[in-house]
This record gives sequence, structure tokens and C-alpha cells, in this order.
Amino acid sequence: MAVLAQLVDDVVTSTFDLKGKKVNIGRHPDNQIQINEIAVSGAHAIIDIEVNQYLDGVLDCYIEDKGSTNGTFVNDLPVEGRQRLNNNDLVRIAWNTFKFIDENESSLEKTAYLLE
Repeated sequence: MAVLAQLVDDVVTSTFDLKGKKVNIGRHPDNQIQINEIAVSGAHAIIDIEVNQYLDGVLDCYIEDKGSTNGTFVNDLPVEGRQRLNNNDLVRIAWNTFKFIDENESSLEKTAYLLE
């Protein structure tokens, strides 16, 4: 299962399991991941969780900014449209930093090879 680990000074302070089909992130209490900070929009971002069409049992996670004021960033680049998350990506929601950790993807990286 994939998780978002919230980092403060590179130390994990909280972890959030990414389960279901959608995970809403924002300041509003109805979000699955609530960040109670003024720089975070009420409905800041969303993570879509989808079955990989090529690999059995593998889930892909995509993040999308929902028109927030202070932006959503992956590896310090602004998210434009819908972007796939990869293991160890750094996700920034306004001024809050998270690390995307996907143990399944991590094990797949060890078995990957290139076809010629």
C-alpha cells in the first residue's frame, strides 16, 4: 500500500495510507488528509488511485492540483494537470512536504529491465 509521509526537517511526523479510489487533500475537515494551515486551500489537491492496466495487482497513484492558491509540487516542479507519483517523490502542498512511498513499486524497481 502506498503512503504519504509528512516530513518536518526531513523527519517523518505523520503517515497517511492512500486507499480507496480517491484521496482528497486540503484544509477542509471533509478531506481524507486534512492540513490545518492557512496556506493550504480547502480543497487543495486530489490523488487518484487506479489499477495498472499492464501489471496485475499494481496500483498507480496520480496527483492533481484543484486550483489551489499556493500550488502543489512534485520534486519542486509545479503539478500541471494530472501527474503520476513514483516511489520516493517529494510532494509539496503549499509549504508542507510529504514523501510518497510505494513499497510495491520499490520491489518492482529491483526487477525492471530494458527491452531492446
